[in-house]
Amino acid sequence: MTATIRAEEPGDQDAISAVVTAAFNSPEHADLVAALRASTNFIPELSLVAQVDEQIVGHVMISYVALDDDGTSREIANLSPLAVMPEHQNNGIGSALVRDVTARADVHGEPFVVLEGSPLYYPRFGFEPSVPLGIHITLPSWAPPEAAQVLRLAKYAPSIRGRVVYPPAFDLVSEE
Repeated sequence: MTATIRAEEPGDQDAISAVVTAAFNSPEHADLVAALRASTNFIPELSLVAQVDEQIVGHVMISYVALDDDGTSREIANLSPLAVMPEHQNNGIGSALVRDVTARADVHGEPFVVLEGSPLYYPRFGFEPSVPLGIHITLPSWAPPEAAQVLRLAKYAPSIRGRVVYPPAFDLVSEE
């Protein structure tokens, strides 16, 4: 199965919502995507879809979150969410989306990408625990500490440290 990866286009919103809702079995993450898209944190060129036979079957986005370093705040890239239609999972589509969006984030000049995600899945793309790098992410109570991850890109600088502060859009997703 070959998927085509491309940037999200204005007419894709309904299909993206359907993919994200199906992947998470809940509309909360689709609401998150819509809220991020409507915010100043949205990076249009880092919101990608995967198509199979002209149908959108996957979506990933990188948007900005804040990194607070003792009162000094800067925008950093955050990957969330990654979604693939259940019937298309385990076919490499999610991997292709992650590789493509992180490569584009690198070209975009981001020093790194943070995420809360499976410590069994994301390390294959180069993600590593964030805490040893001085990047702290407050995780839900059920998530293991290794779920707080970072992917260092070409412009990474060890001096970029702090605590990730999510924008209000993330309040739409429960921690359960």
